[in-house]
Amino acid sequence: MECVILIGIQASGKSTFYKERYVDTHLRLNMDMLKTRHREKLLLNALLEAKQPFVVDNTNPLPEDRMTYIEAAKRHRFSVVGCYFEPDYAESIRRNAQRTGKSFVREIGIRSVLNKLVRPSIGEGFDELYTVTSAGGTFTLEKTADV
Repeated sequence: MECVILIGIQASGKSTFYKERYVDTHLRLNMDMLKTRHREKLLLNALLEAKQPFVVDNTNPLPEDRMTYIEAAKRHRFSVVGCYFEPDYAESIRRNAQRTGKSFVREIGIRSVLNKLVRPSIGEGFDELYTVTSAGGTFTLEKTADV
């Protein structure tokens, strides 16, 4: 049983990463789809009770944001993996410009998350933690050591 928490600014590739690596094995917990914290909590509890592997595909910029998922997953004996998307503001702005409709994020929103983004640490409760970078459409993971 595994909980994967994606961490990064909007348009950093988190959802694409989920689709490439986890769509066949893990369900996706995502505020863009669920719209409310109440719905998110209901689905999170169902995933935990069912022992269903899942990916939290939100920005999760602060340790407090991540702690909700980490604590719940640990209580249900899930391993917790963090994937930190190294911020590339210019690339995220470029990717975001290709979005349309509700998936488009105003630049001020991306900048706001970037300004409060805190690099995660193993000490938060992760069993494994990776830094994710992308170049040319390919994701690279590097296991991070706690600093």
